[in-house]
Amino acid sequence: MRILLAEDEKELSNALVAILKHNNYSVDAVYNGADALDYGLSENYDVIILDIMMPKINGLEVLMKLREKGIHTPILMLTAKAEIEDRIIGLDMGADDYLSKPFAMGELLARVRAMTRRKSEFTPNIIELGNINLNKENYELSNEKSSLRLSNKEFQMLEMLMNNPKRLISTEQFMERIWGYDAEAEIGVIWVYISYLRKKLESLDANVKIKAVRGVGYTLEEVR
Repeated sequence: MRILLAEDEKELSNALVAILKHNNYSVDAVYNGADALDYGLSENYDVIILDIMMPKINGLEVLMKLREKGIHTPILMLTAKAEIEDRIIGLDMGADDYLSKPFAMGELLARVRAMTRRKSEFTPNIIELGNINLNKENYELSNEKSSLRLSNKEFQMLEMLMNNPKRLISTEQFMERIWGYDAEAEIGVIWVYISYLRKKLESLDANVKIKAVRGVGYTLEEVR
């Protein structure tokens, strides 16, 4: 799961990023509304956490512009204001949930989990391609005879490939979607994880293969 965090208080942002990453979320952190809007429009996120009081553009404006552009990513609003009017405005503008500061980190995580569960109700938990299935709840890759569990990064990469069969996915798209725009990982890490996935698909006698387009990216295709 990938999260966009827009919070201008640097110490709080750093704490939230640490907690979210510890719970296996990939996080991009921005510190003003203009950047929040630019990143949010990429549609590369599973959840957006949006502070209301931010420089350049406030969170409510960002929310409004994202919804106007057809971005349906679940959005959790953060605010130091607890007045009921602010909550009503945010929810009426398309926010999915609301959390007033100060809040417990456990509650934030619970609300993020709840939003992703609601989102998953509209999409199947099992992705099927060829003779393999990918379970989005437990990261299990399986066929009729056996199964194995993928790591978080392996799951995210294979999910992208299985959701887009025969479509070329560039190494840059993998980096942005899974490691984040500001990740310190080298682009060579993509090849390493592709290698892991190829071995696991082979061990299941999968009739789908990851094919490389040299210097560009990868596709997942059925082999008949």
